[in-house]
Formats: sequence, structure tokens, C-alpha cells
Amino acid sequence: MHDENMAIVKSLVSVAWADGSYAAEEREMIEALIAAFDANDDEAKQIRDYAEVKKTIDDVPVTDLSADDRRILVQHAVLLTYVDGKQDETEKAFIGTLCEKLRIPGDEAKTIVDAAEARAKRFLNLL
Repeated sequence: MHDENMAIVKSLVSVAWADGSYAAEEREMIEALIAAFDANDDEAKQIRDYAEVKKTIDDVPVTDLSADDRRILVQHAVLLTYVDGKQDETEKAFIGTLCEKLRIPGDEAKTIVDAAEARAKRFLNLL
């Protein structure tokens, strides 16, 4: 697994914990990303162990993410907040804070988030 992909998955663990719990649907999505990013056994274990302890916005490894990775992270983060069928206000606020932390300009962040939300809503039955 590339270092950038590890940083994205670790960041998404913080998103999964945004509402205070790491629900089964969120675990499944993290597991799917572990597989999609072709993590080896050691990397998969590292991510699973990392995810067991509550993470916050402060745990997002910003310096390990390129500008493109940051935008990909936001798209995945929005999808993750819908994985249980709805995005609650805590999760929505977390996405806003995440965009600020990632230093994505406001107009661009809004465009990315709006597109990701529309996609998530369109495919809720698949999440």
C-alpha cells in the first residue's frame, strides 16, 4: 500500500469516528478500502488496530497528503458519512472542518462536497 493511501485510510478512520462511534457499516467501508488499496496483512492489521481507538480531526495526517489526495479524501469522507443511510449534523460539520484543515479553498470545497453528497444520495442503496 502506498503511503498516501495509508494516510487516506487513516484519515477516513477519523471521519468514521466523527459522530462518536465506529459503526459496523463504517468498519465495512474501511475494510473495503483496505482491500481496494491492496494492503498487505501487516498494513491491514495496522489500520484495524489504529481504528479501534477513537480518532479526531487532529489525527488526520495532513502532511502525508498531496493536494490531489486531499480532494480524494474529502470525496471518500462524504461517502463514508452516508454509509449508514444518512449524514448527521456532526458528520456534516466534521466534513467542513476537514476541508479547512486540508486547506481546500471554500468554493472548491463546496463544489467537491456538493458533488460527493449528490453521488452518495444517488447510490444510497449501494452503500
